Amino acid sequence: MPRTLQTTARWWLAALAALLTAITATVVAGPGTAQAAPAFKVLAFYNGTWDAAHIDFDKEALTWFPQAAAQNNFTWEATTDWSRLNTGNLAQYKVIMFLDDAPPSGQRAAFQQYMQNGGAWMGFHVTAFNTDPNTWSWYYNTFLGTGAFVSNTWGPTSVTMRTERAHPSTTRLPATWTSAVSEWYSWRNDLRQNPSIDILASIDPGGYPVGTDPNQTWYSGYHPLIWTNRNYRMLYANFGHNAMNYSTNTRLSSTFASEVQNRWLIDGLLWLGGVTSGPSPSASPAPSASTGPISPTAWYSLVNRNSGKCVDARAAGSANGTAIQQYTCNNTTAQQYRFTPTTGAYTHVDIRLNSARSLDVTNVSTADNAPIQLWTYSGGLNQQWQPVAEGGGYYRLVNRNSGKCLDVPAASTADSVQLVQYACNGTGAQSFRLVQQP
Repeated sequence: MPRTLQTTARWWLAALAALLTAITATVVAGPGTAQAAPAFKVLAFYNGTWDAAHIDFDKEALTWFPQAAAQNNFTWEATTDWSRLNTGNLAQYKVIMFLDDAPPSGQRAAFQQYMQNGGAWMGFHVTAFNTDPNTWSWYYNTFLGTGAFVSNTWGPTSVTMRTERAHPSTTRLPATWTSAVSEWYSWRNDLRQNPSIDILASIDPGGYPVGTDPNQTWYSGYHPLIWTNRNYRMLYANFGHNAMNYSTNTRLSSTFASEVQNRWLIDGLLWLGGVTSGPSPSASPAPSASTGPISPTAWYSLVNRNSGKCVDARAAGSANGTAIQQYTCNNTTAQQYRFTPTTGAYTHVDIRLNSARSLDVTNVSTADNAPIQLWTYSGGLNQQWQPVAEGGGYYRLVNRNSGKCLDVPAASTADSVQLVQYACNGTGAQSFRLVQQP
């Protein structure tokens, strides 16, 4: 063969080999080089019109679930158009979700048929509320098994959950765990007596009392909070009611604050979607607004969002009565704090300079503009604070005694301004970024 033909042939053979290598690499790599098709689709229905606590849960859900879906290869969309709960449309979705209500009467037959034909459903809190279960007996008596609503706790609190049984949604749950804050409902029917109901989690016997209002507190009993009906592919969760400052409609807690509870949500959805019968392949997304994963042993600087200055003990003092102020960040132990859990979602905030001293509202005041000081921790409610995450590492600190927020008065940006408590208002003066220190 002439040299020019040999050279040309070798070039074409090399090109062909390179092309085959590229094709093979693409086929083998698969999902590594292209986004896999979503495993299933979720359609969530809600109203978003009744009770600020339920509306706020809806707002959180509209942020949190799309993040979870993106991380776990399913799609999640939400609508207030209940007319989409029809036979033709439901056929497009593997999982249906109710966030804050049950469907209107005109859509009930389609939903019942969807579930009886093998559809999947997840519902929350008020989606089971009713005072007359006979208004839709299949849903309240047969499907959920609750019968009528009996009572609720108040105010909203977290509870110690006890995992009741093995289930694909509970694979990653410990024996006992702390829920996010919610109001909790009880029901007329004892679900333990219903052979179709598998209770997945209930309030641990050591977790009582539950509530803050003595007249609406549960002191004992048996209260199932998460369950499934073995005749359907469904999961119901009693949570979905955020703590709120109703005068300002300001969120004081997050339904997605419990990382363990979030695991259940992810694993439950993957089971409902038919993806897995075991634990999920991906951890839940960081909550957009929650108490978050603050380490109880770590030390943090607290940097105000508005001023960029740090929470500081005046003149590096540690005696009782030392004023807590904002000051230019300087990485000293007078600006480092530890969040030590008490009960519920609350902590006492100790200063590294003298860890026996904690942030304290002067004179156990519940008034606006009451100054913040250091004081020896004694278990006082005025010394306990709930960190509520706002996203991006920022938190507001809500005092247990007053329900008011740690605040830089008049949104000052000056050094040496003493911090106060003030009605929570969602401004940067009440927002602090936690920066972990070595």
